[in-house]
Amino acid sequence: MAELKLLGANIFAILLSVSLMSASRAYLVEESPLVLSYHNGPLLSSSSALEVNLIWYGKFTPVQRSILADFVQSLGAPGNGGLRPSVSAWWKITQGYKDASNAAALTPRLGFQKLDEAYSKGKTLTRSDVAALAESVAQSGAPPENSSNAIYLVLTAADVSVERFCLSSCGFHGGLEYGKSFVPYAWVGNSETQCPGQCAWPFHQPLYGPQTPPLVSPNADVGIDGMIINIASVLAGAVTNPFNTGYFQGDAAAPLEAVSACAGIYGKGAYPGFPGQLPIDDITGASYNVVGVNGRKFLLPAMWDPVSRSCRT
Repeated sequence: MAELKLLGANIFAILLSVSLMSASRAYLVEESPLVLSYHNGPLLSSSSALEVNLIWYGKFTPVQRSILADFVQSLGAPGNGGLRPSVSAWWKITQGYKDASNAAALTPRLGFQKLDEAYSKGKTLTRSDVAALAESVAQSGAPPENSSNAIYLVLTAADVSVERFCLSSCGFHGGLEYGKSFVPYAWVGNSETQCPGQCAWPFHQPLYGPQTPPLVSPNADVGIDGMIINIASVLAGAVTNPFNTGYFQGDAAAPLEAVSACAGIYGKGAYPGFPGQLPIDDITGASYNVVGVNGRKFLLPAMWDPVSRSCRT
């Protein structure tokens, strides 16, 4: 299971890295470059799309569900109606990740949506509870013939606490076993009332590091726009490192993956505490860097590009 570390904690880690880098230069020791090595395992890859099935746990407003569904739909929408820069262009960076057979990562598309507004497992969930939610939905509809072509994304509302949420994680992805089949699933929570400085930065002041003013969120909802950043991160990690044998750097038990390797970078000139130079909406003053379906604007983190071997936004 790979998880998305806290954004605030990542920023703090970057600050520490910068400090160590300065020290290493003083001793003429060259800093190791960022490289996500391929560990010879399979990716989520085939000729068909990746069905992203949404499991809404707790109470989300219709507007919140619409924003998140539009984002998922935007990942695979060709050109997003000609609007640029597009969400789908950001996702196409994953096409540079190839497995041993030279197959590229899957392109997502919005699948079905399941509502659980009655908090069937309560408002305090363990990691096992999250897996059980995904499993119950997968079983109710029967996994597809090629079960690795679908991912079950559990989204928890702002009043739901999840094991290690806000302590060491903003989201994670893993897998369920059905005989010889593997069904991927993931989780992301709404951090607006629990830890926005950790899991919704840069739309909230960070818990650690420079206290620069937060950005205005493009969809006027700090929790939801923070979730979009984390959803993008876990989906990219799920397709490029589904079994912890794909592309990553560091320890397989706590890997830096496609997006988490580039934490804190959203635009040109980014540095610890500063997300980078970003377009500003003339009407709302919100910061964004991509446009999706229905003209929605989003802010997405940089992704490590295996072709250019750099973090790209």
